[in-house]
Amino acid sequence: MSNTGEPLIELRGVGRVFGEDAAQVTALRDVSLTIRRGEFVAIMGPSGCGKSTLLHIIGGLDTPTSGSVAIDGRDMASLTDDDLTVLRRRQMGFVFQAFNLVSVLSAEENVAIPLVLDGVAHAQAAHRASDALARVGLAERRAHMPTELSGGEQQRVALARALVNNPIVLLADEPTGNLDSAAGDVVLAQLRRLVDERQQTIVMVTHSARHAAMADRVVTLRDGRIHSDNAIANGRSAGQVLAELETLT
Repeated sequence: MSNTGEPLIELRGVGRVFGEDAAQVTALRDVSLTIRRGEFVAIMGPSGCGKSTLLHIIGGLDTPTSGSVAIDGRDMASLTDDDLTVLRRRQMGFVFQAFNLVSVLSAEENVAIPLVLDGVAHAQAAHRASDALARVGLAERRAHMPTELSGGEQQRVALARALVNNPIVLLADEPTGNLDSAAGDVVLAQLRRLVDERQQTIVMVTHSARHAAMADRVVTLRDGRIHSDNAIANGRSAGQVLAELETLT
């Protein structure tokens, strides 16, 4: 497991309410959470417990109704829309269940999209995209179109795209949800390697106890609240950890 550093993400008393009056739904209730640099945190819990809402708030894709969120010492509420856009593009990586690749672009061109949007010169963008693909084991597939790649390979292209700007945090929402178990294991192994070898901070929403067990720490939600927050280690065997996590799915 990784050696974690100082706090990178800090949530204090975060709440999120959707709708009004009789249609009001509370997705998050008084959530306080600190995630440190180089830490791999898995977020688990039943459907509708607020996992994705929490991830979206961390990533600046949604705003809390109450409480505060700070990323790398910056209060998210103090940022303008333009500031948030730049923060997401340059310092955050996003991987979702759907691969969201552009079908008419090659793997390398898909990975280069964030760089192109940020005004990076074409040659440099291509070089950095190629390096990112190599990081996820797809150096030989950079010229392939999405339809020529397996589901697992497409998700690894999406992972390379999320990493191409060397983000301070990688946010993954059910990254193995559309994959079979073998392909999902490959993607999770890539995430684990990023933490161990590059000290990449990762926050991942997952329903899979087996995949959550590969994280450093598992936070479980119930009815919009943090139900438990446990480190994976603490002297427990892999079998004990997995047995505990499986009771949460």
